[in-house]
Amino acid sequence: MSQGGGVEAPESALRYDPIAVSDESTVVAAYEPDDGLDQGYQSEAQLEARFIELLGQQAYERLPLASAASLEANLRRQLELLNNVVFSDDEWKWFFTKKIASKNEGVVEKTARIQEDPIQVLARDDGTSKNIKLIDKSNIHANRLQVINQYEAVGEGAGVARQNRYDVTILVNGLPLVHVELKRRGVPLKEAFNQINRYQRESFWADAGLFEYVQLFVISNGTHTKYYANTTRARKVAESESGKRGRKQTSNSFEFTSWWTDAENRRIGDLTAFTRTFFAKHTLLNVLTKYCVFDVSRTLLVMRPYQIVAAERILRRVVSSANTKATGPGAGGYIWHTTGSGKTLTSFKTAQLASKMEGVDKVLFVVDRKDLDYQTMLEYNRFERDSVNGSRSTAELKRRLQDHNASIIVTTIQKLSRFIEQNKGHEITNAHTVLIFDECHRSQFGEMGTAVRKAFRRSHLFGFTGTPIFPENAGGATKDTTDKIFGDRLHSYTIVDAINDGNVLPFRVSYQNTVRAADDVEDKQVAGIDTEEVLRHPERIRKIVEYILDHFNIKTMRTQGYSLGEKRVRGFNSMLATASVSALKIYYDEFAQQQTERAAVDPSYQPLKIATIFSYAVNEDEEVGGILDDEAMDADRLDASSRDFLERAISDYNVAFGTMYDTSAAKFENYYKDLARRVKDREVDLVIVVNMFLTGFDATTLNTLWVDKNLKSHGLIQAFSRTNRILNSVKAYGNIVCFRNLEKAVDDALVLFGNSESRGVVLLKPYTHYRAVYVSLVEQLLQQCPPGTEPFGEAQEKAFVMLFGHILKLRNILTSFDEFEHDESLPPRQLQNYMSVYNALWERHRKRDTSKKESILDDVVFEIELIKQVEVNIDYILMLVQRWHDEGQAKMGWEGSPPLRAIEDAVDASPSLRNKKDLIMEFVDSISVTGEVSDHWRIFVTQRQEAELAEIIDTERLRPEQTKSFIATAFRDGAIATNGTAITQILPPVSRFAKDNNLGAKKQRVITKLNEYFERFFGLA
Repeated sequence: MSQGGGVEAPESALRYDPIAVSDESTVVAAYEPDDGLDQGYQSEAQLEARFIELLGQQAYERLPLASAASLEANLRRQLELLNNVVFSDDEWKWFFTKKIASKNEGVVEKTARIQEDPIQVLARDDGTSKNIKLIDKSNIHANRLQVINQYEAVGEGAGVARQNRYDVTILVNGLPLVHVELKRRGVPLKEAFNQINRYQRESFWADAGLFEYVQLFVISNGTHTKYYANTTRARKVAESESGKRGRKQTSNSFEFTSWWTDAENRRIGDLTAFTRTFFAKHTLLNVLTKYCVFDVSRTLLVMRPYQIVAAERILRRVVSSANTKATGPGAGGYIWHTTGSGKTLTSFKTAQLASKMEGVDKVLFVVDRKDLDYQTMLEYNRFERDSVNGSRSTAELKRRLQDHNASIIVTTIQKLSRFIEQNKGHEITNAHTVLIFDECHRSQFGEMGTAVRKAFRRSHLFGFTGTPIFPENAGGATKDTTDKIFGDRLHSYTIVDAINDGNVLPFRVSYQNTVRAADDVEDKQVAGIDTEEVLRHPERIRKIVEYILDHFNIKTMRTQGYSLGEKRVRGFNSMLATASVSALKIYYDEFAQQQTERAAVDPSYQPLKIATIFSYAVNEDEEVGGILDDEAMDADRLDASSRDFLERAISDYNVAFGTMYDTSAAKFENYYKDLARRVKDREVDLVIVVNMFLTGFDATTLNTLWVDKNLKSHGLIQAFSRTNRILNSVKAYGNIVCFRNLEKAVDDALVLFGNSESRGVVLLKPYTHYRAVYVSLVEQLLQQCPPGTEPFGEAQEKAFVMLFGHILKLRNILTSFDEFEHDESLPPRQLQNYMSVYNALWERHRKRDTSKKESILDDVVFEIELIKQVEVNIDYILMLVQRWHDEGQAKMGWEGSPPLRAIEDAVDASPSLRNKKDLIMEFVDSISVTGEVSDHWRIFVTQRQEAELAEIIDTERLRPEQTKSFIATAFRDGAIATNGTAITQILPPVSRFAKDNNLGAKKQRVITKLNEYFERFFGLA
């Protein structure tokens, strides 16, 4: 069954509604690999030839294209065939330049055209209009697929002409929509990813810019194959190459590429198997037309195979149960996709497609808490602006249920059950509805869930959960399970699958014994004591707080920096889960007391920003069946003592952040939202909770959970999963520190929600494993590149870059182990020297003359983000200078002195300070014998900053005041604004008719100079 788009209107392009259901599965049910694969050596050229041969067997047309003109001519012909039209030369020229290849458009605009406006209006010679499809979304097999290879384009690299040759490109109706980059077997897959970055930077925009239409990229080394959306590549390039700081860190790197699998989550990595499945015509066209989401931030998201399977199985169940008039659990089912695997995107696409199905009147997305309601609404509206509106009251819900234009409604189960109670027999309960429950392990099992199921008699009930309720973890009198309530399990994707695929991070769990035992009692027995009198003892809590404060920087990696949003931050934040409100109060006050004491002893101590939130919960001390009980979203039911305490904690928060919240109903909900935002923005260091935030809350910046609470089963996995969202290469795992013995509970939960082998996948290996590998790699490094030497020749340089990159990754894991704090396998000075060599290679390679032959380092990935996390900053440099200053520089002299070498080595080891070396060393040379170094530095930097900006203004004849204001804004925002009118306002007035006027070149030259100036002085003051 399928559904087409709306009625065509000649005056405007249409937003097209894709088909809802197809009889063909997009993801193959089960793929059996070919046992007769050729085992001989395969060159990159042979790999490419075999790939194209397989595409030919699947009815792709092989097309020899060698130029931009031939690419355009083929596009014209393909669009004529698709639309049953013949363009005149004038019509085609107008349509091509205005509707396809406008000089003012880039990747984002072209992606929007394919995803949102694939039907463009042609102005014909006779004055009429005709709609022209670029891609047919209603009948996907009307689209023609062609394959080209070794297409050459001349672009620009480092300011000189650079010829690039692309491996294989798939044309859909003549437009390059899928690009494939191949490496021979044995070459790291990341090199193909990096090569595509280079193509985008140097030449995808060349000629008419048709390669900016590419929606999907596929990278393969024959053995492993992955795919990803164009904005993954575009954002990676924008962040790492343009000098633009602080863009959003989502879908921006190799970590966000996806594996293709069959419906049982078995990876299809070999290029032959991948080609026969992913590149099957119906699969590729379905992915392009149905399973991409272009969100409101103009980021293209492509769904993963398990998400596609889940959506299609729900849609098919709607069709089959409607045909058989099935009711109850037989008309629905549930999806078990682990926490963090993208259930919201899956449910959004499912709801979107279901709402367009013939005969479906409404799709209700039902959540069971206001905070989840709020978060889900934000996510839905991120995928498609104004696609949903939350119903804030029962009256508003009733109005929207009666609104025929409101096809998707997000509401809470509480409001829905009140609506049913107040509107018995309402017509909507007899309508053909699809109800999708988020986190269906929760209140859907209670009286409200029963009332909803009874009322909506013609509904299809579907649930999404990361932790289903099985007989083993069912609680309460009824012992209801997920399948008893919702029906069949339609698809599963467990935490083991997600970690194997790299879609969430593994956990590192450590246990800290906190109760002193008699000599004849084992630690584990003591740690498992469940006597709250002992566990809430002030002395025990004092020791735990002391441990957290002592180890906070290590566990949350506070010595390590990365870009987040529009700022540079260091490390992550954390959450402390306590057993009860009474325990939470003791913890909160103990943190305040100990931080005050530390600040009194050490005036330079920077206290952690600590916040707390809690509310009334029915089962505060013991969660039935391991399910964390809901806390109300208001504080009205708290006892007086707890509410007074919460008022005091919120007052502390108000002082810290300049807010005005309290425990009244409206302000408490806003406090929740504000706290959630600040945790996500890493403005709060530690949030202390009982249950709130332990389920349904996602913050990629959160990496550590401190646990002083009995967790098990569902609740344990939910709580742990707050820490394992992917952010960047610095965050390698979720860190769990347990102050109770939860080892058996962890093992039991992993078996229940993974499998018997899951422990080895979900949990990091012990410290000894990583350190042994680290020591081995350090020994290789010392042999290949002894201290004091540098690699010679490109082959040695590549080997050094790859080996040192592996060492950096291992150090990134090891740094949060307490045992690694004083490790001397690679002493700090040696590490710094190797970092200097690594940075020098990176810098030289970026600046080399790319007009010469390609370098074997072109597509090697430098782990600069991991270098930056351990780099020294200007404060450290000034500390070294102050030390020299205090020891008396006049006596020591500069040349060859240890302080000078230490300063130079530290600068060379820092990617962000290398281009400031002349400034720093000039300052060192100019410093006086008296006075504070930091004061001298501020004066020195300010003077140099003003002088160098004045020189740029004078040389380029810029408008002085406007330029100073422009730069001040850049330093405030952390980036030079290269788009918009701000940059043009600082340029001198130039007549457009003046001889030799080249305004574009002038603007680019000024941007380049100001960017260099910005990079030189940013972060120094």
